[in-house]
This record gives sequence, structure tokens and C-alpha cells, in this order.
Amino acid sequence: MNLRRTAAARLAAALLIAPVVVMPMLATPAHAIIVFDPSNYAQNVLTAARSLEQITNQITSLQNEAQSLINQARNLASLPYSSLQQLQQSVQRTQQLLSQAQNIAYDVQQIDRAFQQQYGNVSTSTSDGQLIADARSRWQNTVGGLQDAMKVQAGVVGNIDTNRAQMSALVGSSQAATGALQATQAGNQLLALQAQQLADLTAVVAANGRADALTDAERAAAAEQGREQRRRFLTPGTGYQPGSAKMFYGSN
Repeated sequence: MNLRRTAAARLAAALLIAPVVVMPMLATPAHAIIVFDPSNYAQNVLTAARSLEQITNQITSLQNEAQSLINQARNLASLPYSSLQQLQQSVQRTQQLLSQAQNIAYDVQQIDRAFQQQYGNVSTSTSDGQLIADARSRWQNTVGGLQDAMKVQAGVVGNIDTNRAQMSALVGSSQAATGALQATQAGNQLLALQAQQLADLTAVVAANGRADALTDAERAAAAEQGREQRRRFLTPGTGYQPGSAKMFYGSN
């Protein structure tokens, strides 16, 4: 009897509690229940990944454009070093030496006049004194031409040290160039240095050629003058003529 009463009491208690637990569950609305959809979740994750990839590509594109602008700025940057003034000064020094040419300068008309007057055919009517004066003038022209050539040579040798310093600076600037424009400008200045050196070489060749030409012209004129003087010496009536001479004053 006790066992049956205990079991009945437990059953009655369970029946009394059950409605209390079930009623809250029945009272919860259907829209408040969270339902997990794996397919929808995967689609959302894929969409987010694609959006992130697009953003990353845009950032990379902006970085590339920024780097391109930086490179363009470097390529357009001007070379901070210029050797133009030094090269112009070297050329001017050489030109000044050439302009100091003595007697017969580097002028076509002046050369023509000098050769007509001093290096042309010797006239039979020219006096002996004039022949000697012309020979001395030609000798002075030759010596002056040789001196001028040596002065030009000395000036060109003096430019070598300046050219060496400029070449070193330009090569250093070319190697340290940050862009295409700087490298190009350094190369152009190196070409200008070579042009200046060629100008010096041309000046030396011209000065040496002038000196050689004056020397050869003097020899040719001297040969022509020698023939005229020999002709005069051998012409009858103009050689030695015997005559009387007095040894002592007052003697017969």
C-alpha cells in the first residue's frame, strides 16, 4: 500500500509540473527560432571573399599608379650638374690663341694679299735691298707661325686637366642618375666634352698646318729669289768691273 501511494504521488506531481514546462515552449513565436542555412552561409562567405579580392586589386592598382608617377617624376628630373660653362671657357681660350696669330692670320683675303706681295714671283725690277727686306719678312712670318703653333699646343695641353675633371664629374653624375632624363643629359654633356676636345684637336692641326705652310712657302720664295739673284750676278755688265784704286791719300 505504501509503494502504490508513493508511485501515485510521483505521477501526480509529474502531471502537475508538465503543463508548466510545456506552456512556455508553446508560447514562443515561430519567427524567433533561428534556422541555420549552410548554402546561404557559403554564398555569403564567397561574396565577401570576392569583394575583398576586388578591394585588394584596387589597392594594388593604386600602388602601381603611384609608383608609375614616382618613376615618371624621376625620369623627368633634370641633372643637377652642368659642365657647359667650363667647356665654353676651354673653347674660348683656344679661340683666343688662334686669334693671336702673328703677321698672316687665319683670313683668306689676308693670305692672298701676303702671298701676292711676299711669296709671289720676284720682279726683275725689285732692288736688292727690297729682296733682302722681303726675305726677312718671310722669315719673320715663319718664326711667328711656329710660335703661334706652340702657343696653341700649350693651351690645348692646359685644357687637358680641366677636361679630365669634367669627364670624372659627368661620369659620376651619369652613374648616379635617378631617371632617364638625367642619364640622357649626362650623356649629352659627355658628347659636348668630346666636341670640345675635337675642337682643340682641330685648332692644333690648323696651327701646325699654318706653321708648315709658312715654312714651305718661305723655302719656295727663297728658291725663287735665289734664282733671280743668281741671274743678276751672271748677267754681263753687272758683274765685277776693274778700276783704279788709291792705296794712300795724295799718291798718284
